[in-house]
Amino acid sequence: MSTNLHTEGFTGFEISTLTDNAIELLKKLIATPSFSSEEESTALLIEEWFNTHKIPFERENNNIWAYNLHFDASKPTILLNSHHDTVKPNGNYTNDPFQAFVEDGKLFGLGSNDAGGCLVSLLATFTYFYHKENLAYNLVVVASAEEESSGPLGLKSVLKHFKNVEFAVVGEPTLMQLAVAEKGLLVLDVSVQGTSSHAAHPNDDNSIYKTLEVLQWFKDFTFKKESETLGKVKMTVTQVSAGNQHNVVPSHCDLVVDIRVNDKYKNEEILTMVKENMPAHVTVTPRSLHLGSSSIPMDHPIVKSGIALGRTTYGSPTLSDQSVLSCPSLKLGPGDSTRSHSANEFIYVDEIKEGVALYVKILEGIF
Repeated sequence: MSTNLHTEGFTGFEISTLTDNAIELLKKLIATPSFSSEEESTALLIEEWFNTHKIPFERENNNIWAYNLHFDASKPTILLNSHHDTVKPNGNYTNDPFQAFVEDGKLFGLGSNDAGGCLVSLLATFTYFYHKENLAYNLVVVASAEEESSGPLGLKSVLKHFKNVEFAVVGEPTLMQLAVAEKGLLVLDVSVQGTSSHAAHPNDDNSIYKTLEVLQWFKDFTFKKESETLGKVKMTVTQVSAGNQHNVVPSHCDLVVDIRVNDKYKNEEILTMVKENMPAHVTVTPRSLHLGSSSIPMDHPIVKSGIALGRTTYGSPTLSDQSVLSCPSLKLGPGDSTRSHSANEFIYVDEIKEGVALYVKILEGIF
């Protein structure tokens, strides 16, 4: 861990200046590879932001965070979070994924939309409020690592440092609408057992044939509890694997099942229900149980502040660092989720400008 302790000399910037600085930071982040668990270089760029604005910060692994100047331990804290890691570029890119350039109002580059635009907008917002006195809440901003891989050294690993967190704003592309709930994720490894044999001999215990009924169950089963914001639980078989020789009946057939869990169920409940519906020759193993659904009450002050500014509410089907938080959380940020992980990823420059302004106004509505 390293700590920066400079506090003198910062008098504040207008929102427009901070926004311009944030866009320049985003261009630097795009030009600096930061695949999940390989974020060392972008962490240095974020350190540079805090150094430039003379804000003390702390770092653990590739997670960096800072508190507002007039932090008061007697007050509740708002956690502002987004991530600086990216996925690897897919093979359909025609642009250089690490070249940041603006064309027709679009800032192109890997991580521009997911979630660089959100991250730099939150950094600008935090910096705007950094020196302000008599706020109703403390602020802590966290630029986290390993979000894309749900890695062990991401946000979850540093939550122990943050006390009295009342709620969180998680920066992910939502077109600056209010994602008041987010589906959780449960990934299951399912193995259907059979009997191995030579393909030329009779075998009534073929694991592949036995898998057909299991596949049909996953296709047809419906979880009864439906969420107003997140809809139904969605269960999808995404991988099937069996055998390695044309003349050998395999002893087992393996499936991977992706389950998007609404806020009516805990992941443990879903796992129990799946296991109870499987025959004895099927084993079900969860990869993890900690990526649960998340939500924030519709009457929460931060939600009401956003609605007062004309923002709409919805439930998000995609996973974020909200899944590791135990406090209420709101997903909110510039950019469009449908662009995430796409070839020639981009964010509109005006989306960042709107993002900073709206973050500031929404927070001012509760301060």
